[in-house]
Amino acid sequence: MPMYDYIYGTNDKCSDSLYESLLEQEEEKPEAIHLTHLTSLDSIYHLRLGFASFSSHPLSSRFYLVLMKPITLIISFVLTSFSSRTFVFERNRFGDLTLHSHLLPKFSSHYKSQQQKESINKLIETAILEAEKKDVRGEELNGYGEMYVRKYPKLKIKIVDGTSLAAAVVVHSIPAGTREVLFRGQITKVARAIVISLCQSGIKVMVLHKEEHCMLARFIGGDCKENLVLTTNDYPMFPPRELRKNCFYHTTPAMIIPDSAQNIDSCENWLGRRVMSAWRVGGIVHALEGWEEHECGLEVPMVNPPRVWEAALRNGFKPLVFPSLDVVY
Repeated sequence: MPMYDYIYGTNDKCSDSLYESLLEQEEEKPEAIHLTHLTSLDSIYHLRLGFASFSSHPLSSRFYLVLMKPITLIISFVLTSFSSRTFVFERNRFGDLTLHSHLLPKFSSHYKSQQQKESINKLIETAILEAEKKDVRGEELNGYGEMYVRKYPKLKIKIVDGTSLAAAVVVHSIPAGTREVLFRGQITKVARAIVISLCQSGIKVMVLHKEEHCMLARFIGGDCKENLVLTTNDYPMFPPRELRKNCFYHTTPAMIIPDSAQNIDSCENWLGRRVMSAWRVGGIVHALEGWEEHECGLEVPMVNPPRVWEAALRNGFKPLVFPSLDVVY
């Protein structure tokens, strides 16, 4: 709204005619859709709908947001309670590829009750069907999108959760020469993919509990299964309570986007400028390569992580570089 241009007579005379001609054009059809959701109460302001100065930096707490908390609660209530469908909040271009980001009007603390989970699943399903009507290739927000593939076997779009690339990013961030890795944490789809990739690379993965070893072992076949080891050694409790100088502390698996990516001026959550999460990059690479298979669900075989990693590098994405340490692994 160029208010001051209109007041002082400095506005372009063809602005109105240009606006009217743009309205007559057909709706832009994206080749890939990134489906995401709010991560916290303050993340509302991190969208393009919020503050440009805030979204241009990684997500963090700001003193003025505390003062705005009553307003934030009202906005959050309206957005999460009365919005019944996803909406486009960002449009990007990558070469000849048109990318859209759709927002689920919910954030993580709303995932607790079964009724709320069903509501979110309905939103995801609606978003996927809307994408199919536009004849586009879509991207799922989590690893359980297999239910939509089974429910709609004739889907034209491809659902991608990006697990393979996320696993590849983690594996390639481990220093060269590493012989053993201690695995601790919840056995998610990404964690399983990382363990499998490490075992296939000849790195021994140590687990502390028998049930974890059994859960992981059934997904690993061949000679590489011997690289999954149930250890009896005593290890300190994880996560560590204090930072150590001889350790790496990584953020969300992510990659640096190419210079050819346009209109990307907002930070993605807590990542830096022009840094994109591996899950989102995985969907873009899937569209760039024109792959026809889905990558979603826990029981569906994943795309080969090395294959996705090589495709990402070939399309100009770069790994985040961390400082090396002179330590023995």
